[in-house]
Amino acid sequence: MKLFEESASSGATQAPGYDAMLASRKKNYLPLALYHDKPLHLVKAKGLYVWDGDGRQYLDCIGGIVCISAGHNHPKIKAKLMQMLEDDEIQHTSTLYLSRHLVELTEAMVERAPEGLDRASFTNSGSEANELAFMAARQATGENIIINLRHSYHGGTAATLAQCGHHTWRFRSQPVTNAVSAMEPYCYRCPFNQKPDSCNLECAKNVETTIQTATHGAIAGMIVEPVMGVGGFITPPDAYFEEVTEIVHRYGGKYISDEVQTGAGRCGHEFLLSKELGIDCDMVTMAKGLGNGTAIGGVLMKSDIADSLQGKMYFNTFAGDPMQAAQAKATMDIIAEEKLSENALAMGQRIVDGIQQMMANHPTIGDVRGRGLLLGMELVKDRKSKEHAVAEAQKVMDRCKDHGVLLGKGGLKGNVVRIAPPMAINAEQVDHMLEVLDRVLTEVENA
Repeated sequence: MKLFEESASSGATQAPGYDAMLASRKKNYLPLALYHDKPLHLVKAKGLYVWDGDGRQYLDCIGGIVCISAGHNHPKIKAKLMQMLEDDEIQHTSTLYLSRHLVELTEAMVERAPEGLDRASFTNSGSEANELAFMAARQATGENIIINLRHSYHGGTAATLAQCGHHTWRFRSQPVTNAVSAMEPYCYRCPFNQKPDSCNLECAKNVETTIQTATHGAIAGMIVEPVMGVGGFITPPDAYFEEVTEIVHRYGGKYISDEVQTGAGRCGHEFLLSKELGIDCDMVTMAKGLGNGTAIGGVLMKSDIADSLQGKMYFNTFAGDPMQAAQAKATMDIIAEEKLSENALAMGQRIVDGIQQMMANHPTIGDVRGRGLLLGMELVKDRKSKEHAVAEAQKVMDRCKDHGVLLGKGGLKGNVVRIAPPMAINAEQVDHMLEVLDRVLTEVENA
């Protein structure tokens, strides 16, 4: 059976029937997860909204899994790509030829980088960006061990999954050689049973304990997300980073700040949260919001690390191709011109304030956290025991979808509702999302 058939009258290709399409995916594609019991077939998008195959509109509050920063199909990005096609600009060059779009993007990235990070390279994804950072750290130090955090996630390739802090993402054959996990800076569920007023940054000090007890005393590096995305938007205290970077450098390692989700101005006034927080990093990795949905990732690093790669052949077929590079540069320009980072901070605070007010009426809400428009609402069965409300989180996601609002979820147990809309969201849209969330929480709790 053909899924796509031509209309007899117009010759236009018609979309397949929903049931046939879903059956084909289950039969022919890898058995990968889909959101919702009845997965959405999204076919159109504009600004903050997406539409399914039946023409129903949804407010997108997860941004294509934290990928849409400037808004879906932003007119300036569309115009840029359409002009490139109209001018017959070359679509593929590889990294072996010069491209002005790649040069312009590189200059823009270096200009926005934390102090000392003056070299850049581009990839096709965040996973590839982190793979490159691991390779560069090992080449520069002569060591192999990378430290990660429990509850972390850094991509879906072999080396990145080896550094993953979730059993649900790892495979039986997953190689974990030279990967060592330190304790997570998870204030709501502190592994050291501390409170903010009694905390002595035990989680940061555990990095040194981990190096001393699970390595030979020297490391290639450590990778940390400034806000732990898949882990449920776990947000370390600011002081955590100064202590950890000092430890990493004392043991000879390179500090890698994984900004695949936190970057592109989503979490602070600066384009990169590492710069906003003054993190003493040696490399920063990016993807997702950097390209507003196009397949591009990137790495910023110090010159001494970049220079260590000389004499080796490093090549990437599609990295920095003109259209991807042009879209990323246009996205960066839009974020600056439209002051989207400032808007993200303001709208993020509006969401946090709204959820905190809801907590008086909704005992299922255990915690709300994050930075800017990277926010997590952790659901629990009981605030005292903090038992994970896993089924409830799934129901909240599904029922919000039924009410026209799309959200994500994460956390080790899957009980954290993730909120990460495009950064152009306005107050009216935020209030609508909060109204739907309030209504849905009531439905779920009463059920």
